[in-house]
Amino acid sequence: MPPKNNKGKGGKAQGGIVRHILCEKHSKAMEAIEKLIEGMKFDAVAQQYSEDKAKQGGSLGWMVRGSMVGAFQDAAFELTPSSCDKPIYTNPPIKTKFGYHIIMVEDRSN
Repeated sequence: MPPKNNKGKGGKAQGGIVRHILCEKHSKAMEAIEKLIEGMKFDAVAQQYSEDKAKQGGSLGWMVRGSMVGAFQDAAFELTPSSCDKPIYTNPPIKTKFGYHIIMVEDRSN
């Protein structure tokens, strides 16, 4: 369990509302990215393509540092917060042991 005292981390965000689209295959993740590029809302693409949390439009809720796998966490905390209507997301998808993730962050706090 990581320590609760995160002082000394500078101005880095400590948590955020994260959504993702998880696909086992890279080709399916790329199809989902094509839909996002075409202007489809992130939550709708998640419902159609994600193999995890699809009923919530890909929402993982409030996530904090240390609660996500390394590559996913690094990508999530690099993203600028955005909305499902105009998402800023990871492209290319992020590969983890779970599959390929397209990640967006809706809100963040320090």
